[in-house]
Amino acid sequence: MTDQFPGRQDRIAALKDALAQRILVLDGPAGTFIQQFELDEEGYRGARFADWPQDIKGNNDILILSRPDIISQMHEAYLAVGADIIETNTFSATTIAQADYAMEDLAYELNVEGARLARAAADAASTADRPRFVAGAVGPTNRTASISPDVNDPGKRNTDFDTLAESYGEAARGLMEGGVDAILIETIFDTLNAKAAIFAVQDLFDELGYAVPIMLSVTITDQSGRTLSGQTAEAFWNAVRHAKPLSVGVNCALGPDLMRPYVEELSTIAECYVSAYPNAGLPNAFGCYDETPASMTNHIGEWAQSGLVNIVGGCCGATPAHIEAFAKDIDGVAPRAIPTRDVAMRLSGLEPFTAPA
Repeated sequence: MTDQFPGRQDRIAALKDALAQRILVLDGPAGTFIQQFELDEEGYRGARFADWPQDIKGNNDILILSRPDIISQMHEAYLAVGADIIETNTFSATTIAQADYAMEDLAYELNVEGARLARAAADAASTADRPRFVAGAVGPTNRTASISPDVNDPGKRNTDFDTLAESYGEAARGLMEGGVDAILIETIFDTLNAKAAIFAVQDLFDELGYAVPIMLSVTITDQSGRTLSGQTAEAFWNAVRHAKPLSVGVNCALGPDLMRPYVEELSTIAECYVSAYPNAGLPNAFGCYDETPASMTNHIGEWAQSGLVNIVGGCCGATPAHIEAFAKDIDGVAPRAIPTRDVAMRLSGLEPFTAPA
């Protein structure tokens, strides 16, 4: 099958070239941006979903269809302040996550239209010497394949690998149809979920006959230094390195001060680019985030100067002002150098395979 976006492979080449030359800036969170509109139930529904049989307030992904003007405004705002890569507003646009709103049948459409909105914004902001890129966001879903939802039944599961793979595959197909330049599997709290997503995406690429880069981002849930399913950053990398991602990184859950050790850990052992997009601190007593653009940039700038990162951005609580501050601070700073595979494997406790004579 021929790629319906003939310029996509050129953009992918441009993305890889840009990463080799400088630190790229990822956008900020959709949720924080959307909150400023203070949408009520009617605001989420719009005309199309005025008669939907249950509440949908809080379903930020559905705004792709009910309020595309807000989503386009978000993309344009992040691009205007220096984002090189914008994410589609499709974090929860899987059949599994949309089932909470009885909207699972809309998942494919959400991914197609979400990608098209981001594609249009990125193309409008692109110039010959500075193209902008679209990463198709694939969130972890609200179900986990590795952990029981019932403390009294450790073996119980509310989903499985095949169900996850089917849901992820449908989402990825929509993102590809909409024109993304990469698939970003993010906020990974369960490595088995991530493996289902990787499997589904690579299977889709085989079917289509063409591919885009895969980007991975894990979330370390607390100061234990582990994911929700119990892995360290190093263990996570060793579990997913077979996917040969364009980048691997850390996002969400922690502010930049607490996230740094895990960024450094991945920076040391990953033979691909490293990304980091922390929260603007931890939520305070009022559920707000206290890291300002200036205070957060102190951390991001130090990561860049220390050679830890290739892609930086913001997660929960970050705003276009944060992204603008990052972009200005890292301008001209050399990107992290990728270690050779042999060095990375030794540092991660694995010895490179040597064929017998």
